[in-house]
Amino acid sequence: MRVLLLTLAALTAATPALAGDDFYPPVRDPLVIKECGQCHMTFQPGLLPAPSWEKMMSNLSNHYGEDASLSPEKTAAIRAVLVAGAGRPRHGDIPERITDSRRFLKKHHFPDQVWQRPNVMAKSNCPACHKGAEQGWYEDD
Repeated sequence: MRVLLLTLAALTAATPALAGDDFYPPVRDPLVIKECGQCHMTFQPGLLPAPSWEKMMSNLSNHYGEDASLSPEKTAAIRAVLVAGAGRPRHGDIPERITDSRRFLKKHHFPDQVWQRPNVMAKSNCPACHKGAEQGWYEDD
């Protein structure tokens, strides 16, 4: 019994190290994939804390300069998925965009010319550098 408990404790302790902090479970909800994925990659809810998603979903008529308005029913359903899978705020960090989060800024401190490359063009174009981004993997490629 003691061996079993020690084994379980070791596996539990090792799990975060194996998963790392570069994996975010991908969205599986068909409505979120359809509505959000029409214009950009369907970002994983864990990339932002719940207050960030709440704020974003409350102002879809001005979604980063675009009108992404949806019916109240669709908005509520998408909000529920995003908030349920949201990440934890880190050090009180409640960014308005994923690219404004402390974590993003810490890992992506590149010169402007990197963001201007034809294959990148925007900080939000994660798949340009992270081949597994749509599946939730953001390991350094």
